[in-house]
Amino acid sequence: MAEHRHDQEQRFQQQQQQHRGGPTDLTKSLLHEKRPSKSQVLAVVTLLPAGGLLLLLSGLTLAGTLVGLALTTPIFVICSPVIVPAALTLALAVAGFLASGAFGVTALSSFSWAVNCVRRSGMLPGPLDQAARRVQEATGQIGQKAREVGQRAQEVGGTGGRS
Repeated sequence: MAEHRHDQEQRFQQQQQQHRGGPTDLTKSLLHEKRPSKSQVLAVVTLLPAGGLLLLLSGLTLAGTLVGLALTTPIFVICSPVIVPAALTLALAVAGFLASGAFGVTALSSFSWAVNCVRRSGMLPGPLDQAARRVQEATGQIGQKAREVGQRAQEVGGTGGRS
């Protein structure tokens, strides 16, 4: 913080010295310090026409919408006994489909939450628990077979060494 203030004081002193030298020196130093980078210039050159084009398109869209609304309003007024019930029916159908989808997602997430709660409580073994048990059983079986093979080898080695 102190360094920032010190830098500001040095810049102020430099500007005062340059101001004493003449207004052209101050202007040149300010222009030299504030020169935009090439990437900034490229960004402005690229984005300015794109922004102008998008602004033009949005204006044309607004104008087209207003003209279309002005032309179709009489048709809506004349046909309103048919259009209003159709729009209500369509709105209710869309609301029904959205509600059924929301209920389905809610049911699935509730079921998933309940299953996760049961798994955490330890009442229902998860896939990892089952895999761990299978590995333990397989290890126990391999160890038992190794003992049996070792005993047979001792029996065979013990009888073969005596004869």
